[in-house]
Amino acid sequence: QVQLVESGGGLVQAGGSLRLSCAASGRTFSSYVMGWFRQAPGKEREFVAAISRSGGKTYYADSVKGRFTISRDNAKNAVYLQTSSLKPEDTAVYYCAARFGTTIAFLGYEFDYWGQGTQVTVSS
Repeated sequence: QVQLVESGGGLVQAGGSLRLSCAASGRTFSSYVMGWFRQAPGKEREFVAAISRSGGKTYYADSVKGRFTISRDNAKNAVYLQTSSLKPEDTAVYYCAARFGTTIAFLGYEFDYWGQGTQVTVSS
């Protein structure tokens, strides 16, 4: 069982940045592939980024590539999403998710645990 708690969201102007954090409970955090997803009002949840268990491999949606960076600290049971050059279309609730095992996944149903989400609002 893993419990995930996101933080770091807020209101930011276009072009700004935010660092989202996700704190995980449990002693087996390094056994999980971690991901970030987002859901904007009226839209389906979409993949943002994922990171391997060791942190050595990262994956991004084309829409955020070059602007967002996912990282993790297994000693702190935490995963981060550094966002920059934010655009109004990045406005959404951002969720972190955990998938047990080694296989990287990009679809929501492939992840086992989810946080409650943190709101990111980018004003133009």
